Amino acid sequence: MQKIYGKNGKAFARMPFFVNIFRDDIMDFKTEVNRLIGEFLETRPDLFLVDLKISAASDVTVILDGDSGVTLQDCLDASRAIEFNMDREEHDFSLQVMSAGLSEPLESPRQFKKNIGRSIEVLLNNETEKIEGELVNVDEEKIVLRLEYRRPKLIGKGKEDVVEDKEIPYSEIKKALVVIKF
Repeated sequence: MQKIYGKNGKAFARMPFFVNIFRDDIMDFKTEVNRLIGEFLETRPDLFLVDLKISAASDVTVILDGDSGVTLQDCLDASRAIEFNMDREEHDFSLQVMSAGLSEPLESPRQFKKNIGRSIEVLLNNETEKIEGELVNVDEEKIVLRLEYRRPKLIGKGKEDVVEDKEIPYSEIKKALVVIKF
């Protein structure tokens, strides 16, 4: 690292030139992988990209989901679309293509939509408490959960069953998971 002195006389480290080249190379690589995934997904409109991760060691992880799920063949096809179109001489990389599992959080409206009718657990940005309910509706701005709970009767003793629909904007969702029931 090279020391550079600022106007106030304090030293700070400057990144070597080769690191900047390496960072640009990684960005070009990520752009190329993104382009190839995009081209593959254009041929498969039922599938969509959930996440793309590329480590500094060029380990590429592609997470796909689909309106009707993702098969092993879908993952193989996506992997081939990327791998066969990348120059191994230029980029040495490892590639994993997988489906979004049930343990993965729901992130896009398409993921929420395919889970309508299922029970989901939502952690809101401003709360530590989780809300669990049946996902009954989804649009581009929000989800609607059907909550069922018991509360004290307004008149008299005992409790009553309550069913209420709660609208939750995506901007308020910190994390949402499908609840697996057996």
